[in-house]
Amino acid sequence: MKRSMLAIMLMGLLTSAAVLADPVNINTADARTLAKELNGIGLSRAQAIVDYREKNGPFKNADDLAKVKGIGMKVVEQNRANIRVDKMDKSKAAAAKPSEGAAANE
Repeated sequence: MKRSMLAIMLMGLLTSAAVLADPVNINTADARTLAKELNGIGLSRAQAIVDYREKNGPFKNADDLAKVKGIGMKVVEQNRANIRVDKMDKSKAAAAKPSEGAAANE
């Protein structure tokens, strides 16, 4: 009886820890932070988010996250309460999206 009660309490603690993620700005967070704070996002998916953001510019809303290969609306919905898309300042936005002239020179 004591073992089963202990197992139930332990499972409750582990489940609570997984659900309590901190809000994360998907326009500024690095891959490690995204992987840590978003449920269902490992390091490779988190890096895909960063790569997409660097190629296409900042996300306008949480739903834009589903444009990243490997991330669907189910993952977006699971994390919606913790996804932030605060505006980036212009210098960060310019760094996040390469200029068209630079892309043409490559």
